[in-house]
Amino acid sequence: MFKIGNFELQKGQLFIIAGPCVIENEEVLYRTAETLKEIKKSLKIPIIFKSSYDKANRSSIHSYRGPGIHKGLGILKKVREKFNIPILSDVHSVEEIKIAGDVLDVIQIPAFLCRQTDLILEAGKTGKPVNVKKGQFLAPWDVKNIVEKFKATGNEKIIITERGTTFGYNNLVVDFRSFPIIRSMGVPIVFDATHSVQLPGGAGSCSSGQRQFVPYLSRAAVACGVDGLFFEVHPNPEKALCDGPNMLSLNDFKVLLEEILQIHSVAKKYY
Repeated sequence: MFKIGNFELQKGQLFIIAGPCVIENEEVLYRTAETLKEIKKSLKIPIIFKSSYDKANRSSIHSYRGPGIHKGLGILKKVREKFNIPILSDVHSVEEIKIAGDVLDVIQIPAFLCRQTDLILEAGKTGKPVNVKKGQFLAPWDVKNIVEKFKATGNEKIIITERGTTFGYNNLVVDFRSFPIIRSMGVPIVFDATHSVQLPGGAGSCSSGQRQFVPYLSRAAVACGVDGLFFEVHPNPEKALCDGPNMLSLNDFKVLLEEILQIHSVAKKYY
């Protein structure tokens, strides 16, 4: 398909996007990246390190957002250099894209911004791989409009991530039809296993989540046919400053990936 950092996306090979929701401090990022590097080597699976320098859509004005673009990108750059792992983070405005694009291996468009035409076009013009998270308000067949906008820049390096669809108040549901529908558009499809169990605004001033369902949904997504999986992981989710209830413990992550890879080894023959 195309190259990301030090590896090539290839049809039939599962890849992983993983890391803490937001940059809390260097210690948490280094500990997470070190474990992910060990998992990558042990399981021989490509991993992209993810963490946000700014969570611009937090529920409350009092919620922790992150260190900001300049400090955050500096920390992510250290992670890439120290652990030799590609890095991904979110952008929220056209003005951020040039700054972030000079550092990141993958630019990510948040779900709430997936229809922002100028943001999509500017991200495409960087020539970098871009992961667009499908909005909770979009049907899977509407993703074709995002893909067309992006490819109009001449950049073919687009990834689409399914993260669930709004289903009543404070709840999301995953329509598994979206995987073959989006994949038929000729783009890699990723399943966001941890945000899909989020309960947006479910704790009043912040979101809640149901991490106990992550293994079930991720195993099912691999069986349905996805190119990659997205997980937010943390050394201690209970103390995480953002999205703790839907994040996975770093200690449990390798076991889940081992299960997923077993399913993938069988399922990949059928898609």
